[in-house]
Amino acid sequence: MLKRTFKAFEYPEFRLMWAGACVSSIGTWMQQSAQSWLVLEISGSARLLGLDAFLGQIPIFLFSLVGGVIADRYDRRLLLIGSQIVQLTCAFVLAALFALNVVQIWHILTLSFVVGLAQAFGGPAYSALVPSLVPKENLSNAIALNSIQFNVARVIGPVLGGLALTKLGAAWCFSLNGLSYLVVIGALLYLRPSFTPSNKGGTILEGIQQGIGFVRKQAAMESLIALAFCMTALSIPLVVFLPVVTREVLMRGSETFTNLLSVSGLGSILGALIVASTAQSRHKGRLALVTMTFLGLIIVGFSFSRNLWLTALLVFVAGAALIMVFALITSLVQLITPDDLRGRVMSVYNVAFRGGMPMGSLATGQLIPIFTAPPVLAANGALLAALGLWYLFVHRKVARL
Repeated sequence: MLKRTFKAFEYPEFRLMWAGACVSSIGTWMQQSAQSWLVLEISGSARLLGLDAFLGQIPIFLFSLVGGVIADRYDRRLLLIGSQIVQLTCAFVLAALFALNVVQIWHILTLSFVVGLAQAFGGPAYSALVPSLVPKENLSNAIALNSIQFNVARVIGPVLGGLALTKLGAAWCFSLNGLSYLVVIGALLYLRPSFTPSNKGGTILEGIQQGIGFVRKQAAMESLIALAFCMTALSIPLVVFLPVVTREVLMRGSETFTNLLSVSGLGSILGALIVASTAQSRHKGRLALVTMTFLGLIIVGFSFSRNLWLTALLVFVAGAALIMVFALITSLVQLITPDDLRGRVMSVYNVAFRGGMPMGSLATGQLIPIFTAPPVLAANGALLAALGLWYLFVHRKVARL
């Protein structure tokens, strides 16, 4: 059982990439948790909190398709290294602004956009690189284990970020994130992936059309892309607006907020372990839809909770369900896609998956000042549950996978 759960770790390059990405993700979550709290503290505005999340994600929606074409034509390692260098620079710039006590909201918003732009080119390259480090039969397991590293970081990062923010100050929090990028850059320099992209194949636009054309020809792929967008648009606001719920509903401070983020991360680790241990099982599509419906109901319950311990429990379960849906849908997309189209197809997937985040965050941020957080989040959860049921019983292409 244990060997099957961690099967992809048998491959040294995957282990190295996993470790480097984990350290970098810890730094990213340190910064993200501190940045969310500081934006709310400096501005006092849920709208600006939503705008910060929007600006960090919208470049992925706008430019990932171009990034996917480039990932299929050039060295994916070098693209990732360039992306990490840009993000490293932004972290140190933000640290300097806080150290000099000259930071303004527009600085934070601008740097969020630049980081998102770097991720728009690094994301498809990373998604396309991971399958070249393990055999195809272990790809689902590798994707689930990759989700674990991200969520280990979600547990450790906010705790370290909260400690750094309260004990050392914001500048140190962002500086430590900057240093974390050096670890993943070192890992990338060591890798020798099996797939070598070709820089031939027409214009960027033609490359984008090839990726979209492949998606449209596959029976269930369009549904998977639509599910990825709706899932993130409706579920990610639970995490984005945790500072608002913590401060205005639970009447607690930044320590409670970072603890809830860590609890969500612990739940996500459990969800990823469940997927990793069942990677060879059939009916992934049906399991993803059942879990999505359950996630929607959990979000509704979260929105009505006023008790800290119940809220923590619901956040834990929501974290597990969210990562299970994400890992299952990503596995299905990766398994359908050939390696020479992987960058382009995964860029279409990233546009949907990551594009849903800013759209959902922006819309939720606009509605919360009008209706307050609980009813808006409850509506998100109800819509997500209804969507899962519709794909499960009416539009059944994904349910058959």
